[in-house]
Amino acid sequence: MNYLTDRKRAEGLGAGRAGTHHHWQMMVSSILLVVLVPAFVITFGLGLGGTYEEVLAYYGRPVPAIITGLTLVVGIVHLMRETLVAVEDYMHGLAEKLTLIAVSAFSYTMIAAGLFALVKLAL
Repeated sequence: MNYLTDRKRAEGLGAGRAGTHHHWQMMVSSILLVVLVPAFVITFGLGLGGTYEEVLAYYGRPVPAIITGLTLVVGIVHLMRETLVAVEDYMHGLAEKLTLIAVSAFSYTMIAAGLFALVKLAL
């Protein structure tokens, strides 16, 4: 007969020891997005409908540019972390590793392209 304790049955199936850290990262970025998204919508709405020169002048001011940049960075990082968790949950092996690399590369590329466009617009 095989007598296993509950601990022996659960060994190797437990937590990955990164759940609390990930949870706090997601909580902080969620709280930031609760503040940033309405600020971005208001900021974007105020700049909408102007001529090209007016939009350049509007985003040349620091507040709209900073709110837009922060929303872009925090939003994409939040989405990237959530996508990485979904990939870790449902994919395994080489496909998982390649997908994790692709998701991270795509996310950081989107951040770089968005910030480049914002800087080009603001300056």
